[in-house]
Amino acid sequence: MSHIPVVPPYDGFPPTGGPALRPTKGLATAVTVLLYAVIATDLFALGADFNMRTLLGDLATVSKQEADRADALYALAAVIQGSVLLATAVVFIVWFHRSRVNAEHYTRDVCTLGRGWAIGSWFVPIGNLWLPYRVAKETWQASAQSAPDGSWRTVSLAPVRAWWTLWVMSLVVGRIGNTLYGKAQLPDTIRLAVSVVALSDLLDIAAAALAILFIRKLTRMQQLPAPPYTATHPGPQPWGKPGTPGPRT
Repeated sequence: MSHIPVVPPYDGFPPTGGPALRPTKGLATAVTVLLYAVIATDLFALGADFNMRTLLGDLATVSKQEADRADALYALAAVIQGSVLLATAVVFIVWFHRSRVNAEHYTRDVCTLGRGWAIGSWFVPIGNLWLPYRVAKETWQASAQSAPDGSWRTVSLAPVRAWWTLWVMSLVVGRIGNTLYGKAQLPDTIRLAVSVVALSDLLDIAAAALAILFIRKLTRMQQLPAPPYTATHPGPQPWGKPGTPGPRT
């Protein structure tokens, strides 16, 4: 009787019982389009910022009508930005959660936070400045770890880190700018507040561009199933053996 182990045919599921890949390309396309809309609204807001800043620099020659028009444009930009950002956030979180679930197709060892954190992490006060990044980092690592021969490979976290750093910076700077604007009474202080808000808009544009790169790359990585299981793999399987920690970078 032969003692050679029989390897069952590969059916798209890792031996650990991980889920089959779910499509994310459509969601990724939708989020990408919305992120381009975010960039467009940020550019519109920048125009309103600089218009307001210019008028505040020369109040002696500015009529009340011009001042009211600049103020209305500034407020309109804020409303449009908020609306587009909300729509983008909803679709992004749906894509983010599905991508996190897909990561279990490759390995469960890298993902230390449950899949529910792909949604819940965004709503934890203060923690939402770090927890979503942790989920993104682990999803990125899990999705990119499997080399063609089933061995582990190191992937750069630079795209994830760059996106998240700029995103957090835009949030913090934007909060500071809006606080300054709400308290400003004199033209010089209003002008300073508008300048800070403009910086936040610039950071948000950069963060949105990097988010698009992150989404496209992760979606491409998750379009292929994990390599088939064979008993001759020299190292950890691409989906990770139970109890075998994935690499940390």
